[in-house]
Amino acid sequence: MSVRTQASGEYRLRGAEATRIWELATKAAGLEGAATVDLANLLLDMPAELRRTLIDFSGGASPQGVVLVRGLPVGDVPATPREHGGQRLGPHGTTGLLTLVADLLGTLIGYEDEKSGALIHEVHPVPGEEQRIENSGAVAFDFHTENVHHPLRPDFLGLLCLRQDHEGVAATRVASIRHAYPLLTSRQRELLRMPVFSSAYPTSFSRNIAGPRPASGPHPVLFGEEPDLFMRFNSHTTTAVDPEARAALKALSEALEEVCQEFVLAPGDLVVVDNHIAAHGRSAFTPHFDGRDRWLRRCYSLRAIPRWTERMMPRPRVLPELAQISGVF
Repeated sequence: MSVRTQASGEYRLRGAEATRIWELATKAAGLEGAATVDLANLLLDMPAELRRTLIDFSGGASPQGVVLVRGLPVGDVPATPREHGGQRLGPHGTTGLLTLVADLLGTLIGYEDEKSGALIHEVHPVPGEEQRIENSGAVAFDFHTENVHHPLRPDFLGLLCLRQDHEGVAATRVASIRHAYPLLTSRQRELLRMPVFSSAYPTSFSRNIAGPRPASGPHPVLFGEEPDLFMRFNSHTTTAVDPEARAALKALSEALEEVCQEFVLAPGDLVVVDNHIAAHGRSAFTPHFDGRDRWLRRCYSLRAIPRWTERMMPRPRVLPELAQISGVF
């Protein structure tokens, strides 16, 4: 049974820090498309303790795979959009804020296949899509590592809350493989390390693909050795043909549930997840579509982009279409 708790890795901003961050974030937002190196002075001016917290977290040694930052400024927030890409905030201060956070962890990136390469994603319910298992839905979203099908999966993702749901019940759920691993049997661990699993493309990558969704694999679900354990898993899309391997996937889901932490985010709360250590999800909530629905903003960060990938990018920070790099890794 999961419990609502706070991550042991938590940082709460003081008033002066929040003011300073908003100044830097506003400047970064005005430099849309700037490379990480062009933001170096702004990154160095970030409050030292917060900068240290994020850089330490980026080293990959966190047992829980999540850090929570509270008290971030979010500025003036318009009505929650009702459609995909509606009322994009553009050069809003939170765009700059997420850019700086992602660039402290690695490099802010987007995917050409997903949302046309958008670097900041709007996470809110869309009428008619309440039952979709993606960020436009409102149903429970079970544990998954982000873009599990992709060879260049994000190393980190950030979720910044602009607006809470009406009832204040929607929880961001995070579970670490480093906490769940002891709950698995030796045989389950052995099976999950075998390259016998496949992962279908998420719907956000396959909206315009005719026919059945393609899948990546075969791949293992677990890799690395204690304490440096890592995971590649989506409870909705990762499958196996062998019954014993399928049973191991079910056991993993149950173990993650046992160690899950839940965060009911308030405006100004930022959850940063190590995408190789922790799976994340969302509990269900009821959208009202009245302009006051839950609204998060999401970013991805990658520690290192291969040189050949950089040369193939359609524009700065956007990874090329998967069809162009399939089979390279």
